[in-house]
Amino acid sequence: MVSTLGVAVVGFGWMGRVHTQAYARLPHHYPHLALRPQLVTVAEEVPGRAEQAAGQFGFASATRDWREVAADPRVRAVSVTAPNFLHREIGVAMAEAGKHIWIEKPVGLTAGDARAVADAVAGAGLQGAVGFNYRNAPAVETARELIAAGELGTVTHARFRLFSDYAAHPEGALTWRYERERGGSGVLGDLASHGADLACFLLGDIASLTADTAIFVPERARPSGATAGHSRATGGELGPVENEDYVNCLLRFASGARGVLEACRVSVGEQNNYGFEVHGTKGAVFWDFRRMNELAVGRGTAYQDQPVSTVYVGPGQGEFAAFQPGAANAMGYDDLKVIEAYRFLRSITEGTPYGATLRDAVRSAVVLDAMARSAASGAWVAVDAPG
Repeated sequence: MVSTLGVAVVGFGWMGRVHTQAYARLPHHYPHLALRPQLVTVAEEVPGRAEQAAGQFGFASATRDWREVAADPRVRAVSVTAPNFLHREIGVAMAEAGKHIWIEKPVGLTAGDARAVADAVAGAGLQGAVGFNYRNAPAVETARELIAAGELGTVTHARFRLFSDYAAHPEGALTWRYERERGGSGVLGDLASHGADLACFLLGDIASLTADTAIFVPERARPSGATAGHSRATGGELGPVENEDYVNCLLRFASGARGVLEACRVSVGEQNNYGFEVHGTKGAVFWDFRRMNELAVGRGTAYQDQPVSTVYVGPGQGEFAAFQPGAANAMGYDDLKVIEAYRFLRSITEGTPYGATLRDAVRSAVVLDAMARSAASGAWVAVDAPG
């Protein structure tokens, strides 16, 4: 028997839209799911934006105050897609109000923020999911299975890259993303958080690291009005960019493997160049987000001159079958968020976590905090236990 679950979205920029569309698509891809999301309300402080979202997507109501969502008895689950500095306050408040939470990374400004939200959700006996969408790609899950099964032998070293040009234009507006008080870290929280999650998802805990960061676009123009996404501003008063554009990090995993994690938001010529390379004593696996449904795999006993083959994921691997009937049919970014929404609602239905949880957010945030400490000190630092 199918029942409805009242959901709300807090913060309606691009990511709020993605969450909303994922909820709407769930019955199409997962008709067997016992819970059907019902769009109850949307909260957004920018005047008129919530009302526009309600009209376009069918929310029953709209508000500029997220506190009304916490008090709304119709709402049982909330997507938190507001700016980073609001994650802790909204996340804890929603948990205290008895709402399950699907929240975007990095879940606050620090590991302490992420831990506070995770503890509030766990303490209330609720389910919490976090937006580490790249781990949901069937090819990534297949890579994890190959590694765990020993198909690559013992993992020796890996590289994780996240290069983008969304902040490369010098006229990019000085939004909250570039401010310490509201954005916290820069590319650490935005892109390296995904890299840290993928590294831990594939290879286990990181024991220690050393990192270097840099700001390459030191000033930007302040926007004259509300912004969405990565908008531009010209002619406004210039202000300083307070957080990093770039990070490079050497990793030592608890397993003994070594790694490199590099991320940049101002890489001219790079559009979402995200991926990884994992090498072991018997083979290697490579993934590129821009070819999301492919894996390059080399395995066997040749060692030297060992061939690498392209493997197309298909039904039976991850959640591929919910979207396409045969291998090499393409899935896209938004599909990964539908998978995330499905696992969130399945967690609520069964009372068991599926997919990336708030504890995964804490683990990633602990790695990011260690990167920041290392960049400030110039030294190797130990990565704290997530707790």
